[in-house]
Amino acid sequence: MEKSAKIYVAGHRGMVGSAVVRKLQAEGYSNIVMRTSKELDLRNQVAVKSFFDTEKPEYVFLAAAKVGGIVANNTYRAEFLYDNLMIQNNIIHNSYLTGVKKLMFFGSSCIYPKLAPQPLKEEYLLTGPLEYTNEPYAIAKITGIKLCETYRDQYGCNFIAVMPTNLYGLNDNYHPQNSHVLPALIRKFHEAKENGLPSVEIWGTGSPLREFLFADDLAEACYHLMLTYNDKQFVNIGCGEDLTIKQLGETVKKVLDYAGELKFDTSKPDGTPRKLMDVSRVFATGWRPKTSLEDGIKMAYADFLSKNVKEHTTA
Repeated sequence: MEKSAKIYVAGHRGMVGSAVVRKLQAEGYSNIVMRTSKELDLRNQVAVKSFFDTEKPEYVFLAAAKVGGIVANNTYRAEFLYDNLMIQNNIIHNSYLTGVKKLMFFGSSCIYPKLAPQPLKEEYLLTGPLEYTNEPYAIAKITGIKLCETYRDQYGCNFIAVMPTNLYGLNDNYHPQNSHVLPALIRKFHEAKENGLPSVEIWGTGSPLREFLFADDLAEACYHLMLTYNDKQFVNIGCGEDLTIKQLGETVKKVLDYAGELKFDTSKPDGTPRKLMDVSRVFATGWRPKTSLEDGIKMAYADFLSKNVKEHTTA
């Protein structure tokens, strides 16, 4: 990607998209095209076609998506399928029509079968049933992968796809019901500390294993792959290590300096028992994550506090 290239980052206000923008700007790219969802509804075929016809970006990072945790995924099942299909269909098809040089599609580790062998290798895709709670989102993301592959097969498009593990970082979603597990825990522990509560309740048994990657480390990997990787096979991106939800809770408790105890609501679902990515493919390209979980949570918490303060001062 030449420094003068016009790059469209779809979803630039989200956690992943904003990390990609920070990385591109740090590397000296200034011709970055961005649109908020109010300015451009990516579900709207006509609007997206008009945008691509006018702007003609040379490179595309497709980080826009409707996302959420277990509750959001299971509650808004139709929206998670429809919205994500429309967003990626419109962007990928118009990238082909306008001759985009290279596109990167962001998937999710939930594309893998619920009981797939661990760690999750790229070739395990479509080898078994999905986890029910996030099946619509997973099906949308699998379709995005297949769109990249088929447009490559049929039209020769250099469209690649990456599958990040569980992410956290700056500009995360801390909604009480609709957020992912790590930002939800940061909010819970913060509020418990602020209100002097004796304990924090965590959904499930605390036994599921999860892997976490700081979003800016993901952006580093994606920039690296945009420069060097041109294969059909999608690529897992993670750190290659996992920990239990209980250990995660204890780490958040330590970083936030919360004195109370952890309690587990075993009536609530655990979700997939384990989701560890096999990251040998991306590691073979020379990339490695730099941010430890504790350091990443410190930065995420500082970001949460800055946004929380803004919310209170503007309310």
